[in-house]
Amino acid sequence: MPTAYSYQRGDDAQIEAWIVEGAGRLGLSELYRSAAYLGSFQMLDLAGTATRDQERAHKVRFPSAARLRRASSLASLTVGMFQVSDAAIKRGNRPQVEGACRCAGTGWFEVCYDPDEPTSVALESCAAHNPSGHMPTPVRVFA
Repeated sequence: MPTAYSYQRGDDAQIEAWIVEGAGRLGLSELYRSAAYLGSFQMLDLAGTATRDQERAHKVRFPSAARLRRASSLASLTVGMFQVSDAAIKRGNRPQVEGACRCAGTGWFEVCYDPDEPTSVALESCAAHNPSGHMPTPVRVFA
């Protein structure tokens, strides 16, 4: 796909051919992995919690921000053109983080909002490992 490509009505077959070509070059496992890393990084970046390690890994994986934006916008068009399988939806719900995460994979990390009281911390939900923000709580039944 040319980096400067601009979508034109009727180009659906060409876009599909580029997707197939790209998937063939990368291989499905690398395509799935790259998509998972991208999705998780975008959630962390949007939340403002991406680490430098994650930002560095993202830039290595996707060196051209303009090309990534173009490919992402075209990929979003394909969601409307093709049916998304249940397996793809399940893959999309499994975070994969490249580089050290602030939560260390637990889904939570401590944040101090009061610089005058550094021991006063709050737990914040990790946008990649716990996007719903639900804290697991033990359930007890009393009779």
